Amino acid sequence: MKFFLDNIWLIGIALISGGALLWPNLQRRGSRVSLLQATQLINQGKAVIVDVREPAEFGAGHLRDAKNIPLKELSNRIGELDKFKSKSVIVVCQSGTRSAKAVAELKKAGFAEAFSLDGGVAGWQAQGLPIAK
Repeated sequence: MKFFLDNIWLIGIALISGGALLWPNLQRRGSRVSLLQATQLINQGKAVIVDVREPAEFGAGHLRDAKNIPLKELSNRIGELDKFKSKSVIVVCQSGTRSAKAVAELKKAGFAEAFSLDGGVAGWQAQGLPIAK
């Protein structure tokens, strides 16, 4: 017990730094799909891709056959995706942040199989996977 009392500041710093390392993982919300899982779903024809980036970002490069519905317009245009409720919906953005918000919105609208692409388009490109322009 004396050890803990003598080193309370060191123990506190260790706990705070450990929490800081865990914070990004705790912030991830929603369902995510890895690049491998996404390519498998896409190749099997079991998924539709929704890109929630702005049109300028989408025009610079996107996943093949992706539908561009910017995040701020998703609530108004969600009806365009109703015919895909039986398929998996893979939502992509640049890094995976905006897509997590879109997945939450899609799940509220009844899309049970909605996933965010882990790493987003940046992760897709980093792995050398094809991008359409």
